[in-house]
Amino acid sequence: MPDGELVSCWLRYGQGAVGIGSQYAKQFTSAEQIESWWAELMRDTHITNDLGEESMAGPLAFVSFPFDSSGVYEVVVPRIIIGSQGEQSWVTRWEGSEDEIRQYDSHPPSPEICFSGGATHDQWIDLVNTVIKRIHHLDVNKVVVAREEIARTGERLDPRFVLDSLAKDYRQTWTFCVQNLLGASPELLVRQDRGLITSRVLAGTIHGDSDPASLALALSSSSKDLAEHEFAVASVAQALAPHCSSLHVPEIPSVLQLPNVMHLATDISGVVSSSLSPSVVSLAAAIHPSAAVCGAPTEKARAIIAELESWDRGRYAAPVGWMNSHGDGEMALALRCGLIEDGQIHIFAGCGIVADSAPESEWQETVAKLLPMKQALGVE
Repeated sequence: MPDGELVSCWLRYGQGAVGIGSQYAKQFTSAEQIESWWAELMRDTHITNDLGEESMAGPLAFVSFPFDSSGVYEVVVPRIIIGSQGEQSWVTRWEGSEDEIRQYDSHPPSPEICFSGGATHDQWIDLVNTVIKRIHHLDVNKVVVAREEIARTGERLDPRFVLDSLAKDYRQTWTFCVQNLLGASPELLVRQDRGLITSRVLAGTIHGDSDPASLALALSSSSKDLAEHEFAVASVAQALAPHCSSLHVPEIPSVLQLPNVMHLATDISGVVSSSLSPSVVSLAAAIHPSAAVCGAPTEKARAIIAELESWDRGRYAAPVGWMNSHGDGEMALALRCGLIEDGQIHIFAGCGIVADSAPESEWQETVAKLLPMKQALGVE
């Protein structure tokens, strides 16, 4: 794989798919455009598949939404895909591709990484206090605000090295890369597999070095975190309900333990209405932005974010994932992630603010959420 070759990735527990190069690399202005273009392309494509029902075998579209619907939607269809699931491994090639698949050495980033930009500690505290005041005085329950840091490396960053690190250290997350947006997301926005839908909602976070059982108990009994989580679950369930003939939403969340934080988690499941047959991309569009990354009510929270955040989220905190030739696939939220741009990478972290949020605790939560990317860059 030559340096500079476009890399696409979707891995969990060491399985999934890695794409090399691009047969197509497109930009769109809506999820509907993606769905229409992909359906037409698949109708005109002859697919030979020896693996039967394996969902990731065959051509895949790797998709990345913008946080704001007015932004750019990125789609990459890799020229070559190397896949693995269970006992099966495979290679998908587009006809006419003469590329060789060979081993490569990924290059670590320059040791002279410097961080700059983004909100300072005091600016963040002021921002959170302002949001809390808005919540108290306006009809808003939750607002998710975020900050970015910019790491300058002095040379082009090799995404393969970062992806290798994330896939090894955060195996239970979804390690992704689409058009230089890469990360290790703990939150599966929606999966569709032959009519079955699942979604993992995360909201409510705790971090620390004390006993894990004590942390889990504190999180699961926190009225602040439970309220934040309830808003997020309700927003996803309400968005999915019109597309489903049945939907199961657990009443009590579980606790998801990651290497550096814990989250309240609810796994929603359902059956797609046979009369609608939506693609995974259209389902993601129906859900986004959920209360987990925006707030509740959505429009009021989004207006506060647009007013108070001093930077453009781009594709951060938006759906990212893949779709197969049948429209099935998986879309996560682009969290614990970074965007590579020449000799720098922007990394992001956010928090859900509710009426009784503590600004200093929210700052520490962003520090914990930035840690996976900093570890992958070799600076923590």
